[in-house]
Amino acid sequence: MKKRTYFILSLLALCGCVSSLYGRVVKPVSALPGKATLTLSALQDKIKGGWAGQTIGCTYGGPTEFQFKGTMIHDYQKIVWYDDYIKDLFSSDPGLYDDVYMDLTFVEVLEKCGFKAPADSFALSFAHHDFKLWHANQAARYNILNGMMPPASGNWMNNPHANDIDFMIESDFIGMMSPGMINSASEICDRVGHITNSGDGWYGGVFVAAMYSMAFISDDIDFIIAQALTSIPEKSKFYHAISDVISWHNQYPNDWKQCWFEFEKKHTSEVGCPEGAYNAINIDASVNAAYVVMGLLYGAKDFFKTMDVTTRSGQDSDSNPAVSAGILGAILGYEKIPAFWKPAIEKVQDLKFPYSDLTLNQIYKLSNKHAVQRIIQNGGELTNDQITIQVQKPETVKFEQSFGGMFPTYELLVRKDFLDETIKIDFTGNGIVVLGNVKSQCGVAKSDFVALLDVYIDGAKVEQDRMPYDYIVRKYDIYHKYMLKNGDHKLEIKWVNQNPDFRITMKSYVVYADAPAKLINPY
Repeated sequence: MKKRTYFILSLLALCGCVSSLYGRVVKPVSALPGKATLTLSALQDKIKGGWAGQTIGCTYGGPTEFQFKGTMIHDYQKIVWYDDYIKDLFSSDPGLYDDVYMDLTFVEVLEKCGFKAPADSFALSFAHHDFKLWHANQAARYNILNGMMPPASGNWMNNPHANDIDFMIESDFIGMMSPGMINSASEICDRVGHITNSGDGWYGGVFVAAMYSMAFISDDIDFIIAQALTSIPEKSKFYHAISDVISWHNQYPNDWKQCWFEFEKKHTSEVGCPEGAYNAINIDASVNAAYVVMGLLYGAKDFFKTMDVTTRSGQDSDSNPAVSAGILGAILGYEKIPAFWKPAIEKVQDLKFPYSDLTLNQIYKLSNKHAVQRIIQNGGELTNDQITIQVQKPETVKFEQSFGGMFPTYELLVRKDFLDETIKIDFTGNGIVVLGNVKSQCGVAKSDFVALLDVYIDGAKVEQDRMPYDYIVRKYDIYHKYMLKNGDHKLEIKWVNQNPDFRITMKSYVVYADAPAKLINPY
């Protein structure tokens, strides 16, 4: 009897209609088509939906960004929306849209330099812009402005924020110009993403671009996510984070909060970003991508619910709904985005986007132009008012891991200003990150002052670092060093061009070792 039952269940499973041990229904897996045909108007509508959705989502979650760290936003906490909201934030808080204006910067490079534009072209363009950046973006900008070009600029040995969310929230444009061409998207991701990120931080962008790419040929959320995940190496932490969300969604199909709790328990220990290793903030790409996937799965193609679940998952809760709403916007097309959200986006479509010379109406057309060109270059055909895409079977990108063999073991909060003293730190481990910045004593907003810091490890001078006061070109962390021989070390940082109008503010430092810290039991 058991054998007969197992045979029947196996047969039903092949048909896609068997309940699992958790009582869920296993959905049939969509087949990847060899070709996909869209009208030109449908292609344009999907691209417009992607950009509009991204902008709406970023705005919706804006006030909550990193206000809820390691906790969800409860249902009773209202999130504001009104018809002039986007227009107001364009002028009052333009830095909110960093994930969109970085996209636009890269699109402009493609328009000027072509689809084979080298990584250096993208790198130099954003590094010399005057918009505000944070985390991996800013660390990479500093590297580039100081002579370190990609992929070194985004490699974790040179960028303590390499696993952060930055490329994930800036890869939308790659997917939108690669409809159904997931591998072509990955190739551009290789050039662009390694400017700022590596490892899981890079995978975040590959995954998001892949989901956008699939959004043009399918409206099946499960299928889109599964195909995109095929691009990611199975042995990566990123892959396991997303596959676990899929499993928990299957187990708890009507309870996104239970899925969220299960994820928090297993996947939210921060390793890379030194701000998050001993803090509630978590800007890791795998964590925030998981919130995007939760929104898409539990939103079930409802525009508001998709955005709302992603936002209420917390952490980078403006950039995350920008991604989920952008992907759903590409799936639905602009025309099917509910009318409630459209007045806000339509009031700004002819305004220059913050830190850009492009308007949204211009980017809709430019992105559509690039998509048509890419489709034809990759074997597609344009006939009258229809375009046929040669759909690509996803190929897994190369495996890479950031912060391998590095475990945060200790943090000391310092919060001290230095002028004529040498920063001295004795530590035991294989790496250290010193957090801080240059601070003005006079309250000046703008200055070209650059502090020069001589760095010594174990008595030997290893480098001289430049720390600009200017916020736009600042060094994100005072100093970092990884992969030292595990053991006792002495770090000294000497300020060689001291200026009484400024101070070096050390906030804290994080020590790493080659094994996790052991729990100390006082009894």
